[in-house]
Amino acid sequence: MKKAISKTLLLACMLLLVPMSFALTLQDAKNDGLVGEQRSGYIGLVVESAPAEIVALARDVNNQRRELYQKIATQNNLTVEQVAALAFEKAVEATLAGQYLQNAAGSWVKK
Repeated sequence: MKKAISKTLLLACMLLLVPMSFALTLQDAKNDGLVGEQRSGYIGLVVESAPAEIVALARDVNNQRRELYQKIATQNNLTVEQVAALAFEKAVEATLAGQYLQNAAGSWVKK
């Protein structure tokens, strides 16, 4: 049980270390309803016709997350999918009211 908790805490700490250069822009994109948290643990486009800079932002954030998930998975003998699932749980907690999350059916819903 302690090991599972320490893995979760490690994940939460690592997610907080995503470079701040993206934090404001990502937060703005979330606030504007352009992107949201997908059940896969990655950012998704809520608006498919989002500007190219938002598409690039989502791609960059997802690439960073993928690398981070792989590192955490390797260190904790987990799969990347398990780490991503934990990340989504943390993202749900961190998502502000009015921002988008993907529901179990794959649809976007406001929190």
